[in-house]
Amino acid sequence: MYMPQPSRSAAGGRDAGDQPRVYQVWRGSNEFFLQGRFIFGPDVRSIFLTMFLIVAPVVAFCVFVARHLIDDFPGDWGISVMVVVVVFTVYDLTLLLLTSGRDPGIIPRNTHPPEPEGFDGSNDSGVQTPQQLRLPRTKDVIVNGISVRIKYCDTCMLYRPPRCSHCSICNNCVERFDHHCPWVGQCIGLRNYRFFYMFVFSTTLLCLYVFAFCWVYIIKIRNAENLSVWKAMLKTPASIVLIIYCFLCVWFVGGLSVFHCYLMSTNQTTYENFRYRYDRRANPYNRGVLNNFLEIFCSRIPPSKNNFRARVTVEQGLQQTRVPSRGFMSPNMGKPAGDLEMGRKPVPWDEPRTAADIRDLEAGLGGFLDEKEGRLTHASPDLSRDDLPADLMEGRAGTHSRRSSWVHRTGTSESVDNVVFWLSLDASQDVN
Repeated sequence: MYMPQPSRSAAGGRDAGDQPRVYQVWRGSNEFFLQGRFIFGPDVRSIFLTMFLIVAPVVAFCVFVARHLIDDFPGDWGISVMVVVVVFTVYDLTLLLLTSGRDPGIIPRNTHPPEPEGFDGSNDSGVQTPQQLRLPRTKDVIVNGISVRIKYCDTCMLYRPPRCSHCSICNNCVERFDHHCPWVGQCIGLRNYRFFYMFVFSTTLLCLYVFAFCWVYIIKIRNAENLSVWKAMLKTPASIVLIIYCFLCVWFVGGLSVFHCYLMSTNQTTYENFRYRYDRRANPYNRGVLNNFLEIFCSRIPPSKNNFRARVTVEQGLQQTRVPSRGFMSPNMGKPAGDLEMGRKPVPWDEPRTAADIRDLEAGLGGFLDEKEGRLTHASPDLSRDDLPADLMEGRAGTHSRRSSWVHRTGTSESVDNVVFWLSLDASQDVN
């Protein structure tokens, strides 16, 4: 976790240029290149396998097939066979990088849970209990006249917008989440779905192109030497390998192209298609086949909501470590953690990952208490604990140590709820 540095006024000369950039303290699982200009998923290495599966057969095609077809066509048509496959391969790889190396539509995380709607700051007793501080798990919003339920994300501390989901691999909430593609090493969402489909479709066309001209070369051999098709195929084993390879690949990328063509025509995502089954209920996002395709290919891609190269300001760093004054809690605080939408197994609160989160919370609460005590300690250079009344110091020390030992002793969901409750009660007593 990034710990902010003091500002120039507090640290004697430290300025914003010394602060790290956003991509350097990013809390997701992404990998960044060229100082945050490119963002990839944690499985970015798979993109090299994908590039190899594209480039290797094209090189074999140029060496063993296209090179021999240059003289078999009149004029410049022979050389065009090789030029087209090279240019199309470069185009295909460019779409791969545009899909894999850009922000898919990540929603920035909140530094603290949002306030519930209609919160007025107090109740009849003036104290917010843990039950009243807990946020609702779901909310209903209206999309094109149809009620859609959105869920709260405990990791990002926000209510996910419609069509948004949290990717358990990249550990981010992504707008119009479609799926996480291991072949491109990136989530597919609002800002890269167009390039993803163009990449898959262009790969299909590339396979068909190589497949077709391998057969053209075999036919040329058969006609030139008056052989049967089988004997002509034996004359060029590289063509046989490429034909089999492209045939298998077309079933994969071609089937994927057809499937996503259906999804675009009905304005669905892969996630929605497998989870919600809009054939059994109304799809609030379907605008008709033509408008659905125009929305994907002709609409303006929204800018990224994250400036990964921006400097992290001192104020932003303080917000990450500061305990919210109102103390609102996530819906699942004190419950088994886990993203049920992504099929992850719920994690008990006594596991190390969550225990570390509890220790972070305890550290934040301890800092909050120390800040309150600092009002007395640092009120004056001549004022110290020795100069304060003994009963006051014993009372505060006893309260603080009692709460700290109680938190460390329990370490359960009730401890977190009650700590927030006692802080609220203590704050109200200070005001009174």
